[in-house]
Amino acid sequence: MILSLPFFFLLTEYPRDCYEIFKQSEGHSKDGLYVIQPNKDPIAVYCNMQDGGWTVIQHITANSTVDFDRAWQDYKYGFGSVHENYWLGNEYMHQLTSTPTPYILRVKLVNLNAEIKWAEYEPFQIEDEESQYRIRLGLYKGNAVDALTQDTEAYLHDNQKFTTKDKDNDNYFQNCAKLEYNGIPGGGWWYDACAGANLNRRNVIYWQKDCNKEHMCKFAWMMVKPTDQSQIVSKACSCQKDEL
Repeated sequence: MILSLPFFFLLTEYPRDCYEIFKQSEGHSKDGLYVIQPNKDPIAVYCNMQDGGWTVIQHITANSTVDFDRAWQDYKYGFGSVHENYWLGNEYMHQLTSTPTPYILRVKLVNLNAEIKWAEYEPFQIEDEESQYRIRLGLYKGNAVDALTQDTEAYLHDNQKFTTKDKDNDNYFQNCAKLEYNGIPGGGWWYDACAGANLNRRNVIYWQKDCNKEHMCKFAWMMVKPTDQSQIVSKACSCQKDEL
């Protein structure tokens, strides 16, 4: 598996997330690949340090060569390349967010004009496998549509269990992960019946009116950090455009 680590990495203890690395460096860490240890297993992740130490749990590019049409076990432990398109793994998301300190989820979207939309949910938690990796979301803020907790299109992703092509936990009479658009299935997601948002469909990144087949988005990220902001000032970029 691409996200697994060589044996010698297993002999050392690592920070539990990117924000801990960011704090230890007093805000001087650079974006890139790091090793973290949210529980007993060290894992490789991509850290967004310029915005304040976010652990990237998902990244997708429209028409990605990484296949997101995966089974339960793949979504459990993750797939893809941390340098490009990947899913961290539901089990590791659960380990990261199941702590006394609440976590924040940030969704970042970039359209074809390099315009940025973002949405944050605080707190954010992924429950354990026994609960089918159910998603729990708190208060929303951002300049993107609230596509996860606002029932604007008769879909409510908050509190939904995770569905894959081989494990149907959604509220539709068919398996939402198997439904195709332009011949490509939806991929694993926290579906209702079915989606007001889906960031794991390779051909069209979907986030209600912000990202869809009429308003195409080039990139999407999901990233998390604990709510503890300490005394470090975030180096968040004030620019409105990203390089494509």
